[in-house]
Amino acid sequence: MVNPGAHRGILVAVDGSPSSDLAVRWAAEEAATRNVVLTVAHVVAPLVGGWGGVGMAPTTPRIEFGEWQKVAAANIVNHAVDTAKSAAARSSELQINTEVVFAPLVPTLVDLTKEAQMAVVGCRGQGAFSRALTGSVSTALVHHAHSPVAVIHDEIPLPRSHAPVLVGIDGSPASELATAIAFDEASWRGVDLVALYAWSDSDWPDFPGVERSVIAATAEETLAERLAGWHDRYPDVTVQREVVFAHPARHLIERSGSAQLVVVGSHGRGGFAGMLLGSVSSAVMHAAHTPVIVARQR
Repeated sequence: MVNPGAHRGILVAVDGSPSSDLAVRWAAEEAATRNVVLTVAHVVAPLVGGWGGVGMAPTTPRIEFGEWQKVAAANIVNHAVDTAKSAAARSSELQINTEVVFAPLVPTLVDLTKEAQMAVVGCRGQGAFSRALTGSVSTALVHHAHSPVAVIHDEIPLPRSHAPVLVGIDGSPASELATAIAFDEASWRGVDLVALYAWSDSDWPDFPGVERSVIAATAEETLAERLAGWHDRYPDVTVQREVVFAHPARHLIERSGSAQLVVVGSHGRGGFAGMLLGSVSSAVMHAAHTPVIVARQR
């Protein structure tokens, strides 16, 4: 896990939505498994143009709005803490810290990730379009966070305790970080790791005069080289190697249905640190059938 000394441990952003509850459950189990602190964070954004939020009463006098915000925030955080304790009931030692911050939402959460091992967020938050689009907060975090970000999809029944961890590999530096996280997750969970290596991001590569069997053999050899050092570090993890030659996002999304977790890099072999989320990572984050960790680092 990146930055093991981060004092916020597993940081989960909560807003009181059903998607947020699922994120809390996943984060609590992750923190309990690793014996690290769970930080429940709720950010109260400044009011801009009218009323909104969960359970807000439009008839509340505006002079009492600040006090109402404090009560609403406390209710959301207390509910999240209860949810976390229930999810991690088998771990009586789980330490849960809470943070309520009155500040702009996304910049504040991004700043909090500087001292977190991992940030966890639901794929949909509160809002009129939450049923149709991946939440703006989760999207912003996977673009800008200073730690890996786990996006928890609310269509997925949790947990899948015996299913493998799936990692997408393409040889990029971000892919190497994803590989490190995936091995670590598989080891902690005691499950197999499926390493899916994509030779090309688009169509099958066409090299005149070169047989496809030669390309396939080269791809297999490349994947073996990418995994060689990790076998030594994690001898307890059984690895299943898979090679695809085109459209890695499609293959990762299809395989995610039989995995308990998918890990991808924040940008691929053509990307660079700080750029917008890579097309493969973005597609997987939006459409995978299981929680997704996007490998980001400070």
